[in-house]
This record gives sequence, C-alpha cells and structure tokens, in this order.
Amino acid sequence: MIDIRFGPQVCGQLSAGAAREWLVPDGRGGYAMGTVSGLRTRRYHGLLVVAGATPASRKVGLVSLDPAVGLPSGARVRLGAHEWSSGAVDPRGFELLERFDLTDGLPRWRWRIGDVVIERELAMAYGRSCVAVVHRLVSGGPVTLDLSAACTWRDAHGERRADGPAPRVEPVAGGAVVDGAFRLAGPGWTPAGQWWLGVHHREEAARGLPPEEDLWHAGRFSGALERPGDTVSVLAWADDLTAEPAPATEIVEAARRRNRRVVAAARPADATEATLTLAADAFVVRTATGPDVVAGYPWFGAWSRDTMTSYEGLFLCTGRADEGRELLRAYAATLSEGMLANTADTGRVEYNTVDATLWFLHAVARHVAATGDADLGDELLPELRGVVDAHLAGTRYGIVVDPVDGLITQGGTPGTALTWMDARVYGVPVTPRTGKPVEVNALWVNGLAGLAELAERVGGDAAELRRLHARAAASFRDRYPAPAGWLHDVVDAPAPAYPLGGAPVHDDDSLRPNQLLAWSLPYAPLEPDEPTLRRVAAGLLTPLGPRSLSPDSPGYVGRHRGGPAERDGAYHQGTVWPWLLGPWVDAARRAKLPVDGFLVGVDAHLSEHGLGSVSETAEGEPPHAATGCPFQAWSVAEVLRARRGRR
Repeated sequence: MIDIRFGPQVCGQLSAGAAREWLVPDGRGGYAMGTVSGLRTRRYHGLLVVAGATPASRKVGLVSLDPAVGLPSGARVRLGAHEWSSGAVDPRGFELLERFDLTDGLPRWRWRIGDVVIERELAMAYGRSCVAVVHRLVSGGPVTLDLSAACTWRDAHGERRADGPAPRVEPVAGGAVVDGAFRLAGPGWTPAGQWWLGVHHREEAARGLPPEEDLWHAGRFSGALERPGDTVSVLAWADDLTAEPAPATEIVEAARRRNRRVVAAARPADATEATLTLAADAFVVRTATGPDVVAGYPWFGAWSRDTMTSYEGLFLCTGRADEGRELLRAYAATLSEGMLANTADTGRVEYNTVDATLWFLHAVARHVAATGDADLGDELLPELRGVVDAHLAGTRYGIVVDPVDGLITQGGTPGTALTWMDARVYGVPVTPRTGKPVEVNALWVNGLAGLAELAERVGGDAAELRRLHARAAASFRDRYPAPAGWLHDVVDAPAPAYPLGGAPVHDDDSLRPNQLLAWSLPYAPLEPDEPTLRRVAAGLLTPLGPRSLSPDSPGYVGRHRGGPAERDGAYHQGTVWPWLLGPWVDAARRAKLPVDGFLVGVDAHLSEHGLGSVSETAEGEPPHAATGCPFQAWSVAEVLRARRGRR
C-alpha cells in the first residue's frame, strides 16, 4: 500500500493535522474515527461508534482516551487534544507528536517527551463493536501512563449536554459499563464522574451545525511502562457486555492480518490499487440480513443507488463476487412496482429514485459477465423483466417509458428530485431535472442491452428486449446531441415558465457530467469522439474529477461550504464529484485518449483528507478543497475500477 506517514511539521501544526482524518471500520457499519493530531473536529469522531439496526443508526460511546505520562521527575505531561467553546485548545499533545502513520490501514501515533517515546495503535475486532487501544513504551522509562475515558451515549447526528442526565457508570471487574450500552476494561480503573463542558467541533461549526457538546469523564485507567516493549491497553465494546474480547494486542495483530488478506485477495497491480482495495473494504458490511454497503463515513448508511453504482468496484474488482451475489439477491427482493428500494436511513424504506433500479440492472449484468454466474442471471431474470414491464406501464412519480420515442421520462410531482442530483433546499429541489435526463436514458439503453444478453445467455427469448433497445438507442442518438457541441442534460424538460409537466418543453443543454454515461457504459448508446470530450473536459474536469456544472453556466456555485442550505444549494451546481472519474476514464479510453494522467490528482488525494480513501466531493474552484464525507463508497469504487480497467 502507499506510504502514509507524517512527521512533526504536519502532526504538530493543528490546521494540518486536524484536516487529515483516519477511519477504522468494524465490518458492521460502526467505526473508530479521528484526526492525525488527535483533535476531534466532528461530532461523529470517537473511538467506539456503534452501528444499530441499520448502519446509519449509529451511537457514539467512548469518545476519547486522553493519555497523561508521569515522568520519574514527578512531572505529568498530557498528550490528548481538545478544542473548547472559548477557542482554547487544551491539552496540546499534538505538539509532542513526532510521527503518525497508517500501516495496513491502522493508525499509529508516536509522542516524544525527551528520551521517552510512547506509541499508540488501535484496531477494531472485525464483525464486532469492539475497539482495542494499545500503548507501548518504545524508548526511555520507567513512566506511568494514565488514560482518561471521555464518554457519552448519543445518536451520532446529535449532541449530549450537561443540562440532561449524566451517563450512568456502573463498576465491573477491570472497568465500568456506561449507560448499560458499552463496557470499558483495562488496568487500574479509578472512577471519576465529571462533565467536561463546551467541547468544540470545528468541522460542525464550518457546516453550520451545532458545534458543541459536553462529555462525561467516566474515570481513568493507569499502568506502568517499566521498559521498552511494555504495554498498557484498553478495550471498549458494546452488544454482549459479558463476552470479553481477546486481548487488545491480539485484536490489533488480527486486524493487520485480515487487512493484508483483503488486499492480497484482490491481486492489486501496485501500491495505489492496494490502498484503494483496503479502502473499499470499509464500505462492505454485514448486517443481520446479509452483506450491504455503507455509502459513506461518517454519516451515511445504505443507499441502493450508491450501492449499485459502486458494485463493480467494491465487489468484482476486489475478489468478493460471492458476497456480491448474496447482496444482489437480497436487493432483488426489495423490488416493488419495478423500483428498487433506495434507503432506510430516514427510518423507513423509500422508493424515490429513477436511476437506482437501472444501476441494479447494470450491476447484475456486470456480475454475470465477470463471473459467468448464469444461475444468478436465470434466477433474477423474471424480476428484471418485471422492471422493464413496470417502466413500460408506468410506475411511481410519473416514471414511464414514453411510447413516442421509447425513452424514460420522470417527474411532474412537486418537490421531487429523482436522479442522483437530488439535493433540496427547504424542500425545493435544486436540480429537479424533470423530463428525460441523459444518464437515466443511457442507463436504460445499457440496461435493455445487458438484459437481452443475459436472457440469451440462459436460453431465453430476447427479441422484445432487442426491439426496445434498438428503438431507445436510435431515439437517444437523435435526441441528445446539442448544438453546443455536447449532449443535452435533459430533453423534454418543462420550460422555465412552466415548472411541471403538461406545459411547453425545452431541451436543457447545461454542461454537466451526466452525459459521460452515454459514452462510458458497456452498452453505451453513443461512441465518444475526441473533440466532444475535450469540450466537456474544458468546462468540467478538475484534478479530483468533473464538476457537476460548468463555471460559465447560470447557477454555478464554485464553493461548497456554509450551512446546510448553502451546501445543498451548491451540491450539484459546480461541486466536484470524484466518482465521475470512472465514467470519464471509460469514455476517454473508448475515444482512444491517454487516461493515466486523469488519475494523478486523485491518487495524491489518498494522503490529503480521508487517509487512504477518496472523499465524497470537492469544491469546484481551486484548490478544490475536499468536502462532504471524507470516506465515500462510490468515489473509491469508481477510481479503483478505472485503474483496474487499464489491465
């Protein structure tokens, strides 16, 4: 894997160290997460964040373990880091960090206090809500080490304050149980019981969200580090509190071995592919109902659009076809009226996309083509034909195949945004894209062809599917090329003066990246040409991927920052989306253009923000600061898929 390590120039400079985040997932949707500097900058940061019934329903438990070193001289040196509502940062343990590195996906810190060097590393027990934190004396000593446990038990999207009840801390052998929800265990436990008031999260402040919370100092662990190699370790776990985990050092070593196996199974071509393979592993989780995909950390759960867009990169490029098969079968069971369930993050299952189901057709076709799994194709074929029939007849939200041209039209319902560009501000879609969006119909053409091939593979009759495909493909080639020299983003869109259907229509030629799918998909309706791609690149391409809208377009917003309304308003109006590098590279490759240079920026990004991973979004204007989730499934999946496509 690529070498990710930082010395005191990054670790000791708060603005630099706190901007780089690490993630250690537990394989269930929970995680440990923080920054290089040790400063918690998000309400989502913590050492034990526990997934609930769904990956999105997470609870924050153990927030931090603040080290304090007792020297032979009697001096006590604190190594933690907190920012407070006053603006003060205290303690400032990051100033004593001489190195941080990410090895085999696990973070490791080294603090130096004169000749005393103490190392911390942590891991999660895969498949269990359990974190192991190991402190080791590297040189110097003897010293004592105290570890103050700052705790809470709250929804990951909220805060807990001292004006409510304090967490209930019950003593048990070797530690304590907090709110009956998670257990702490380690040496020399001493209860405390005190609120730490006004802990500040700078990233939440920047996002216009409540930036402060109060933490409960539950107590501290203490141990002696007599000679180099001695360790002091702490475990924290949820669920069955009576089932004690393996020793912390064993959990760390087991995590390293597993991560190496994950990478080896994918047979990466180079260190960057190896890093992306391990990054992909973070998003594949196992729930009570089987495998699923977390769309992004730290705040997303499972979204079927993201899952199916990511499918090839997360499963087929990483040697996980068996898990993928199980996932595809489970998702097929959610089909209703020809639509795939989108998400349960909101607390209920929702059917509210026009494209997730079409991405599902693509995922199944790619799975069968890559693995030769005709049995799965035969099993799912009736449901997939049902998707086509439902779209021909018409389904929710006015989604229907137009009998005039064989293309899918959608919308006409106030307040809906059914494509992946689905942001709303105060309930009003920013980009409703009512009509016939270009990528939706590229996926439709691609899906019909893939389904026809699948039917023929298992000995079925594909004549009607071939007819539907030929008609839709011909209409696509006729309707979407725009006089501007690229493709229309939406055809048959309501004219601006008529926001809903049934009114005069126009064709929207805004320069957006959605058209890339018309050239990039396996059964794309169009062949790309160099002049068109160069025009698209001139308006959209950045080092981290295409912008969602060209800077010279009305409504372009180059900065993705501010409160929720400001950020949502910019989300698809110029913000950069790294996942679109996958379609971009595919289109360029089909046009016989060199593609290696398009991935240089995102490769460098692996050590800039979410360490070893790819962010959800970036700003449209230089320096293209990363925004959104620092760890995003489809960003990683599509970059990995694009790189492996060179083989």
